[in-house]
Amino acid sequence: MILILESRATDDQIAHVLERVEAMGLQHHLSRGTHRTIVGIIGDEDKLREEPLNAIPGVSQVVPVLPPYKLASIDAHPAPSIVDVSGVKIGGGHLGMIAGPCSVEEPERMVRIAEKVAQSGANLFRGGAFKPRTSPYAFQGLGEEGLRILKDVGDKFGMPVVTEVTDPRLVELVAQYADMLQVGARNMQNFALLTEVGKSNRPVLLKRGMSATINDLLMCAEYILSQGNPNVVLCERGIKSFDPATRNLFDVAAVPQVRTLSHLPIIVDPSHATGRPELIPACAMAGIAAGADGVHIEVHDCPEVAKSDGPQALLPEQYDELAKQMKGLAELMGKTISPLPSAA
Repeated sequence: MILILESRATDDQIAHVLERVEAMGLQHHLSRGTHRTIVGIIGDEDKLREEPLNAIPGVSQVVPVLPPYKLASIDAHPAPSIVDVSGVKIGGGHLGMIAGPCSVEEPERMVRIAEKVAQSGANLFRGGAFKPRTSPYAFQGLGEEGLRILKDVGDKFGMPVVTEVTDPRLVELVAQYADMLQVGARNMQNFALLTEVGKSNRPVLLKRGMSATINDLLMCAEYILSQGNPNVVLCERGIKSFDPATRNLFDVAAVPQVRTLSHLPIIVDPSHATGRPELIPACAMAGIAAGADGVHIEVHDCPEVAKSDGPQALLPEQYDELAKQMKGLAELMGKTISPLPSAA
């Protein structure tokens, strides 16, 4: 930690700062410059976080040297983490290919969609049973019945399933059916929920909040990791922008940026990022080219009757063509698409 002192800090104030540091059982190094005086602090970082250092008279700014997300940091785990979702690997050169409708719908339709995306190379099937919608009058999901449908369809085609959990009280229930728990953008900073999924033994897909910084995202991942769950996959799904041309702003630069900061796998979701099917292929390819560990895409066999987010879903034949392109790009980059557990 570095303390930058005020330019007009008196000798008495500087001495008091050093006394406070010593009182905490920490070491200090004083450096006086022409215009600024700084104090470097060495010692137990937990004590530093607990103390209101910027409240000490004469202190202008407190600058942490190490990131606050200790467990998510690449310093804590230099090698890329590989998250295993019931046999499907994500990270470390393994790509997760998540596909499926926005919401779980009738079993017959789910079977048709799952069969198509599995044939195209998807290795994780998705669908929301609990849907946090902007309007209270919009379709809210089928609840536990939807979870049963999703699991049955996943089992039928040997595909692990991922679905969103929206409430800490639902974590145990959803974990009974899902192979991976999704924390959506609206819940990224629901710290009670993060704590509960951190206690779960299921891998977690953590989506970036609509107005969240990369630091915010990694700090939320830290909540999950701190509870003992090391299996966290980050997801860049677009952030809010002033431009209404797309649903969100696809921050593809977040992918290589996260990779310089964290060992956790990161995937991209061009469906929610753009909201426009014609833009999804290009953005999916861009994500892989930028180093993403997978792609999350919404697929529906009849978007015009979809229960939610139909306009941004790809048709199965469109996903099939894109999947071929993504596989070719992955091979070019020395990565592999994890096969389904039954085919491994």
